[in-house]
Amino acid sequence: MTTHSMSTAQVRVGVRTFTDVERVFRHLEAEAAGPDQQTQFSRGALAGYLWALGRGGPAPITAQAGDEAPALEDLTAEVEAATVQMEDSTQRTVPRDYIHGVREALAWVCGLADQHP
Repeated sequence: MTTHSMSTAQVRVGVRTFTDVERVFRHLEAEAAGPDQQTQFSRGALAGYLWALGRGGPAPITAQAGDEAPALEDLTAEVEAATVQMEDSTQRTVPRDYIHGVREALAWVCGLADQHP
């Protein structure tokens, strides 16, 4: 049995490369490092990136548990769940800006948006 290992440059997180998602996460993490710099939006975006990279535990909106990095369909479902919670305040379990950050980060990861937070 032959095992093929992929470099992190080849591994995909949604439609993006692991390397690109990691780079964007690190950049946002550095920007939000100061105590007065972090917002609910940046916290949400960071949580979305961490989860997409397979490091964040349960999904940030639905709390779906998983043992590995989520597949594209899981990422897309989380974007949809975030959109529902943003549109219907009775569905919200966390602040709207946090949900918006998660949605924007995961939408970029999924290729649904060209700009990343």
